[in-house]
Amino acid sequence: MNNTEAIILAGGMGTRLRAAVPDLPKCMAPVNGRPFIGLVLDSFLQQGVTKFILSLGYKAEVIIDFVNAHYSTLNVKYSVEEEPLGTGGAILLACRKATEKDVIACNGDTLFNIDLMKLLGFHSMSGAHCTLSLKPMKNFDRYGVVELNNDYSIRSFREKQHYEQGLINGGVYALNVGKFLNESLSGNFSFERNYLETLYTKRRMFGVVQDKYFIDIGIPEDYERAQRELVTES
Repeated sequence: MNNTEAIILAGGMGTRLRAAVPDLPKCMAPVNGRPFIGLVLDSFLQQGVTKFILSLGYKAEVIIDFVNAHYSTLNVKYSVEEEPLGTGGAILLACRKATEKDVIACNGDTLFNIDLMKLLGFHSMSGAHCTLSLKPMKNFDRYGVVELNNDYSIRSFREKQHYEQGLINGGVYALNVGKFLNESLSGNFSFERNYLETLYTKRRMFGVVQDKYFIDIGIPEDYERAQRELVTES
């Protein structure tokens, strides 16, 4: 894992968290007094990730100031959107700063404590364009479901509705940088809709199931849950 590189999408405004977190990028929402993105960075650092590319947009300077103050030795580059690019455009812009063949890409408002070595190992071995981390979940309607074939390639993406159980996209990806940069995608686009859901039948895309702790603080209920469940070190 010596040269593992991670792109963290940290440009979101957090509109649905406005009441709880006014005037901050979503990933800077405090959890027990500590910005959430600090928990994401720590989880990656603990697994040996050595290089980071932070994809920034809304109030980028707030995140840069936080990283400078609390992670002064971090090997970090910043990819700053001049205008909103969506998740896909943001990853594409950040990939131009990547130095590794494969990167981890994730959302700065989600914590999914997967085994990164397992994800990257499978991704490399299978020659994948993109490998998704999937979380088994029961009784939910906030997420769509990802179905796999026997060889763990993506069979289908199913829309959001109530499911008794299923695998959800946990938002942590292993991505082949060169193959992604070669796609005819540009401007403002969705990584999930315009890349994954549009191209999974034409590209080598797989899913690795990991039943690990998962939380997405994008809605107030789960932001409140984070306060109860996540113990932070100041």
